Amino acid sequence: MTALERQNPWWRGEESYILSQWRRRRIRWIPSWLDEIVLEPYSLNLVIGPRQVGKTTGLHLLVERLLRGGIDPLQILFMDLDLMWNLDLFRKTIDEYMGMRKQEGYDSSFILIDEVTSLEGWWRLIKGYVDVGVFENDVLVLTGSSSLRLRGEVELFPGRMGRGVEVEALPLSFREFLRVKGVEIKRTGDLEGDMARLLPIRGRLRELFREYMEVGGFPLSINRNPAAEESFLRSIIGELLRLGRSPSLTAGILGSLMRKAPSPVSYSSIGTDVGLSYKTVRDYLELLMGLMILGEAPFSEAGVVKWRKERKYFFRDPFIARVLAEWTGVSFLPSALYEWVVQEHLYRRFGHIHYWRNGYEVDILADGMKVEVKLGKPHKRYPKDVLIIDEDNVAEFLAVIV
Repeated sequence: MTALERQNPWWRGEESYILSQWRRRRIRWIPSWLDEIVLEPYSLNLVIGPRQVGKTTGLHLLVERLLRGGIDPLQILFMDLDLMWNLDLFRKTIDEYMGMRKQEGYDSSFILIDEVTSLEGWWRLIKGYVDVGVFENDVLVLTGSSSLRLRGEVELFPGRMGRGVEVEALPLSFREFLRVKGVEIKRTGDLEGDMARLLPIRGRLRELFREYMEVGGFPLSINRNPAAEESFLRSIIGELLRLGRSPSLTAGILGSLMRKAPSPVSYSSIGTDVGLSYKTVRDYLELLMGLMILGEAPFSEAGVVKWRKERKYFFRDPFIARVLAEWTGVSFLPSALYEWVVQEHLYRRFGHIHYWRNGYEVDILADGMKVEVKLGKPHKRYPKDVLIIDEDNVAEFLAVIV
């Protein structure tokens, strides 16, 4: 049996090991990003997301969907570039498949290539084959870590994606987490009305919110897999090393952020903490945002972003925050975690968030919405147009916002 045949067991009428593992999970779901992929030729789809978020499993679920839709097994090629050690082997593997496909009388395929960022220069081969029409009748789905953007590899395909799209694979939001736990939340767009309709199940929502704040939205952590933390941390360290960055400096910067959270910070204040220049701190923070570890909320006043002011940073999933806190040896305030989770959900909803302060602080400004997050009851009065999110309503708010 060839290496290619081992990666494509459906050619022999067998189910993949990854899919059989997925079926054995206590809690499982089909990722929503699969529905965004364009399956009409010619299309080149890029699926970008952090490691351990379930991209590989998603591709195998896509294979199952295609097979059920009547696609011949030999028209579906899966390749894991973690197993390719150079571009020559990558090229030979594609050429081998194309020759086999031709012998079988097919001129189109679904070509699924996993973890392209594992192979340096992968884009040269794909781009070259696209430019000479090798894939003109095909659907390509390429997955990679968020470092695709950091290295500028996404920008190498303008005008070459055909009908294809760029898709983000993210950890589950709280509403998605509720769905996989059997609680379906409907939204009408009326925020207050939608939250009020959840009052009869408030107890259940709070129970699941506490669990979400512990396990986040990653498949392994949700299933309480004992390897979840180590697997995620190893993947992050691997990304840092591939990008030529120091894990120890990264840990120092993250530790400084956690100690200061949820207050706004400057590059210089973090640099003073860890003995680095503000330029180095800025470089690392931008990298961590590119890796979808952190998000940022800059200062905004009267609709104008003040980029020279201190910024707020938030961890993009509770599981990420907890794993990295253990790695850095720094504890964060419970109030910070609350704020990070609300910031992330509003960021997903609106695509950008800011903050403002002048006598009092508004944690989050998002598309005209003003939100203040308090773990306890607020000690001061806020204007009526500021929505206070606290322990009494945070679960309902997150369940309907995105």
